[in-house]
Amino acid sequence: MIDIAYLRRHNLILLEAVSGSRAYGTDLPHSDTDLKGVFILPERDFYGLDYVPQVANATNDEVFYELRRFVELLLKNNPTALEILGTPPDCIRYQHPLFAAFRAEDFLSKLCRQTFAEYAVAQIRKAQGLNKKINNPEPPARKSVLDFCYVTVGAGAQPVEQWLARQGLQAAQCGLAKVSHLTDLYALFVDADPAAPKGYRGLLRDAETSNDVLLSAVPKGEVPVAYLSFNRNGYSTYYRVYKEYWDWVARRNAERYENTVQHGKNYDAKNMLHVFRLLRTALEIATTGQLHVRRPDRDYLLRIRKGEFEYTELVADAEKLVQQVDAAFAVATLPEAPDRARTENLLIELRRRFYEQPAQRPTFS
Repeated sequence: MIDIAYLRRHNLILLEAVSGSRAYGTDLPHSDTDLKGVFILPERDFYGLDYVPQVANATNDEVFYELRRFVELLLKNNPTALEILGTPPDCIRYQHPLFAAFRAEDFLSKLCRQTFAEYAVAQIRKAQGLNKKINNPEPPARKSVLDFCYVTVGAGAQPVEQWLARQGLQAAQCGLAKVSHLTDLYALFVDADPAAPKGYRGLLRDAETSNDVLLSAVPKGEVPVAYLSFNRNGYSTYYRVYKEYWDWVARRNAERYENTVQHGKNYDAKNMLHVFRLLRTALEIATTGQLHVRRPDRDYLLRIRKGEFEYTELVADAEKLVQQVDAAFAVATLPEAPDRARTENLLIELRRRFYEQPAQRPTFS
């Protein structure tokens, strides 16, 4: 099995570097240390059937890309791959001499407008979704299907549970049968006998878990006492929002959520930091042709991280920045895309030379 320990043991790493906030210069005392890197498969494995594009540790904070996969990402101007190439020198733990042939500026192109800016826009949407979840929490008690059911009363309708209470009935006394040709409309039958000789099954199989009403076999000749309408679309929308919210509660990063609550602005400040980091990096690429991983605007980004700005202010500023990025790339002198032929030759040459050379023992800083 090829894992990170195997790569180190067999001297297959081309680059190992500290990434994330410590590379950006936006780290705080409690920040994690993430690692990114590039490796090369053993020659036999590369020519065999089981190509391994990347390996990671259990927590996914150490990720290494196989050389071919890494090059594929570079050709797409993937921000992660480009940032690996642009790693500040003090964050490089090890670099194989052959890997020096790869330079970030050789791959920057107009594709960065899409990869950096559109990813940032996705982060804005993510922040907006979090803002909505924080300000519109779902109560822990899940609503029942019956909360979306109504019974006809004269020319109007009543919530089914209200109707049952007014009739002095229990749901278990009722039976439902579909009304032909009418969507989500059911004939409602009642068994007044406590012994329940008609065998009606009630309205739901289980009030806490059912996602639909329950049908009964109705004896021939029975006459419905009313009709029940199930607002299925309303229930489906509610249940999706409810499930998304509580799934998010279960998955959310407790530390980041507490930070969001503490600064009182009701947005994920770390998420918004990355929005502006990506957009400002994209603008620099378009106007200067350079990639700055170590952020010159560190102080401003950390102010966002601390929640010093209002959410609506940040979203408005981000949208203006997106427009500036679009305008800058429209007149940028960058190539439309990286040079595929040159990159392929570089890939082939590096791999050939690596497989031909004697094994070297890397020194990690």
